[in-house]
Amino acid sequence: MEAENQFTSVDLSEFFEEEKPTGEEIDTGIVVFTEKQREMVVELRAKLAETDVEHLELLNKRIEDLKQLALAIANFPSLLERADLTVGSRTPQSLIESLINSTREGDTTLQLPSKATLGKGFLVSKLHTFSSLEKLSKNAGFEDKFNRAFHDETVSMMFLLLAEDVYLNLIRDTSLSMDSRRQLALSLLLLWEHRADQNISDISPVLQSVWKARSRLAPAFGTMMGTSELIMISFQLDDQWSEFIKTQLGTPDVNQAMEEFLFGISYEQITKLKSILKEQGIGAIGRDEVSSFLGADVKTDVSEDYRDFYQQYTLRRDNARARKRLNIPGPHKTLEDHFISFVMEKNREKQNNDNLR
Repeated sequence: MEAENQFTSVDLSEFFEEEKPTGEEIDTGIVVFTEKQREMVVELRAKLAETDVEHLELLNKRIEDLKQLALAIANFPSLLERADLTVGSRTPQSLIESLINSTREGDTTLQLPSKATLGKGFLVSKLHTFSSLEKLSKNAGFEDKFNRAFHDETVSMMFLLLAEDVYLNLIRDTSLSMDSRRQLALSLLLLWEHRADQNISDISPVLQSVWKARSRLAPAFGTMMGTSELIMISFQLDDQWSEFIKTQLGTPDVNQAMEEFLFGISYEQITKLKSILKEQGIGAIGRDEVSSFLGADVKTDVSEDYRDFYQQYTLRRDNARARKRLNIPGPHKTLEDHFISFVMEKNREKQNNDNLR
C-alpha cells in the first residue's frame, strides 16, 4: 500500500506541450474555436453575407462576446504553471494532489479553481452558440451536411461537460491505481485550461452512436429484453466499445449501469418492477405501462436530443454518487464512468508499452 502512494514529481510541461490543442486560442491556451470550428464559422459567415446580412451581424456579435468571455477567463492564473495566489502559491502538482486526496462529499464547486468554474460557463455559452448556428443554418436553407456539422460540434461540447464530471468521479475512486488517478487529474487540468480534450473527442462519437442505438430499441421491461439487441449493435460500432462490452459487462456494477442506461429508469425502479412483474406472473410490459406498474409518473421514452442525453446522465450520476456515499446496492458508477475509465486505461497501457520499445 505504501508503494502505491509513492509519487515522484515530474516535469508536467512535456505533457502539456504534447497535448495542447490547436485552433483559435487566447494567450493562456483556452480554445475559442478548434480549426474545424473556425472553418465552419468562416463558411457560415460567407454564406450569410450573400443571403442574410442582418443575421450575419448578430452572429458576429455573438462570436465577439465569446472571445471577450474567453479573454476575461484568460486573466486568471494558468492551471499548468506555478501561480502566486492571494494566499500562498499553487503548482500543477499540488493541484493534482489536492484533487486526488480530497475526501469531500457533495458539490465541490467552491473548492475548484476559479478558472475551472468560469471555463465551464464559457463552454455552456459556446454550446448554446453552436446550437443557435445550427438553427440559423437550417433556417437559411443550407445543405444538410453543413447543418449536421454544427450539430455534431454541439454534441461534442456536451460530452466535454460530461467528461468533467466523469474525471472528477474517477479521480476520487480509490479502487483505481494512483497512476491512473493522477493521469485522470492531469487530463482534467488540461480540459480546464483549454476547454478541449482529445480523449473525449475520440470517445464522444462512440457514446453518441450508442445513445442513438438505445433510442431506437424498444426493450421489454420485466424480462429486460433489449440488452442483447444493444450488445449486437455494439459490435458494429467501434472496436473499443466492443472490447468494453465483451470484457466488462460481466462485472455487476457495469451490468447494472448498463441496465440503467438502456431502460432509462433507476436501479431501484428496475428492481421493483422486476419484483412486481414476477409476483403477478407477467412476462414483460412496454414502455408506456411502466408508470402504472410503479405507481409514479416515470419518463421512459427517449430521443436523440443531446440535452436529453445529458439530463439522463446527470440523473444516473447523482443516483450513483448517493449509493456510493450510503454504501447501498446498485451501480456506484455510470456507464460513462466505466467506459471512459476503460478507454483511458487502455491508452495508458499502450503508451507504457510504446515507451518500453
